[in-house]
Amino acid sequence: MSYTTVIFDMDGTLLNTLDDITDSVNAILTKHDLPVRTIDEVRHMVGNGAVYLMERAVLGGKLNPDFDRILEEYKIYYEEHCNIKTGPYTHIPELLKELKERGYRLAIVSNKPMGAVEELNKIYFGEYVDVAIGVTDSMRRKPYPDECIAAMEKLGSTKEETVYVGDSEVDHMTAMNSSLKCISCLWGFRTKDELVAAGAGENAFVTDPMEILDILENS
Repeated sequence: MSYTTVIFDMDGTLLNTLDDITDSVNAILTKHDLPVRTIDEVRHMVGNGAVYLMERAVLGGKLNPDFDRILEEYKIYYEEHCNIKTGPYTHIPELLKELKERGYRLAIVSNKPMGAVEELNKIYFGEYVDVAIGVTDSMRRKPYPDECIAAMEKLGSTKEETVYVGDSEVDHMTAMNSSLKCISCLWGFRTKDELVAAGAGENAFVTDPMEILDILENS
C-alpha cells in the first residue's frame, strides 16, 4: 500500500520555535531569580512537553518548592509569546502545498499545549493541515501513540498508509509506538549522531523538506 497520510511533529520539524521557547523559559526563570539557560541547553531539553522542559530548566527541578507555580507561569507566558520569533523552516510551506495538491492527508501532533498548536497551525499551515493535536488532559503525550491514533482516526487513515515525520528521539519512539514508518529530519533540534545513538539508525533521514516527496512517491 502506498502512503496517503503524513503526520508531522511541530517544533523542530515544521517550525523553528527554539528562540521563543528559550526566551519564554528565561523570562520566567529571571522572574524567580533563577539561573537562565542558553539556547543550546534548551535545545536538548525540549521534546517531551512543558513539564519535562521546566523540570530540566528550573534549578532543583520538581524539588524546587515553587516548581508548580513556575510551570504554570511558563505555560501562560509561552502561549502569549509563542509567535514572536517563530517561523517555518525553509521549504516547509512549499512541501505542505505540494503534498496537499497531490492529495495527501496531513496532520500535526505535538507535545506543545493544544492552544499553542492550534494557534500556530492556523497562522502558518491552516490551508494545508486539517488536523492539529496538542497536549490535553484526555490523552497521553508523545512518545505514547495516543495523539497519532487520534490523528489517524480524524483523517480516516490506517497505520499502513501513514508515515510520521519528526526531528527528535521522542518522535522516533512515537513512530515506533504507533507502528509507523519514521522520517527523521536533520534541520531540527537533534543531530543525526544523536538520533542514531537513540536507536533511530534505520529511519529515513532528510536534510531538506522536499526530499520527503521523493520518499513518499517511491515507497
